[in-house]
Amino acid sequence: MTTPPAHPQPPPPGGVLWSLAGDVRGLLMLPAALALQVAHPAVGAGVDEHSVFRTDPWGRGERSLRSLQLWVYGGEAAAEEGRRLRRLHGAISGTDTRGRPYHALRPETYAWVHATGFPVQHHALRYLVRPMTPEQERQLYAEWLRVGRVLGIRDRDMPQTVEEFWPYYRRMLAEEVELTPVVRDLVATGDPLPPPDRGPLPLRLLLRPLWPLVWPRLARFRAFVTVGFMPPDAREAIGLEWSPAQERRLRRLSRVVRAVVPALPERLRYLPLARRARRAHRRGRDAGRVPLTAGDRPVR
Repeated sequence: MTTPPAHPQPPPPGGVLWSLAGDVRGLLMLPAALALQVAHPAVGAGVDEHSVFRTDPWGRGERSLRSLQLWVYGGEAAAEEGRRLRRLHGAISGTDTRGRPYHALRPETYAWVHATGFPVQHHALRYLVRPMTPEQERQLYAEWLRVGRVLGIRDRDMPQTVEEFWPYYRRMLAEEVELTPVVRDLVATGDPLPPPDRGPLPLRLLLRPLWPLVWPRLARFRAFVTVGFMPPDAREAIGLEWSPAQERRLRRLSRVVRAVVPALPERLRYLPLARRARRAHRRGRDAGRVPLTAGDRPVR
């Protein structure tokens, strides 16, 4: 097991993640990141055997999304959330799909779960926002390392530069990832899912009778964005199919998203926790007469 870093600090307000992590476009990237995580045999086995994602999918999704937001926007609560996650994973162990013993907090396993977010964002941003400059790429990775420290990942367990990250990532694709049962579940379109049991009551009541019609379309869309926003080399390593026709559809969807989302008001563009944190930061900055810096400008 790892020894968590002392007093980890989340990414700074006004940074790249401050603009990206709470943007609703992130919801389109999350399925690909999750699939890449669970393509690791140990991670997939841990989720398969210990997670409630099949029995409580909506609750599991809501808790995961809130946790992710806390890593970036939680301030002092970010480190406590990291400690909570480590306590939660402390009892998760077993045997993976290759017959190897695993523990959720084994450094190389825990680091992979976190590491997958970077290549997925790096790839998906080209579609949903714009390609990053080398400077933005380095800044995003540096901030991703800060999130890793919040989660209790030691610096020696993660590549410390972008240049070191890509060989590590390619080695993991070549040696570790596979089409695990959980990945199959995430790209399946025929498995039933119950209607949402949380969210606004009127919406839940509306969806309940329509769910047999809504869910098959939603399942196909989930599978589409899961595979589409996964980096092509990861897609190939896992064994997920992707056609030129699907790529054209993804590019059409992305053009619409790129045009619509930046035009939305902040209350629609950002998730609630991110929206509150951004508002509080602006108020504090204005009260202190802190000038706007280049880092405060969102990546659009």
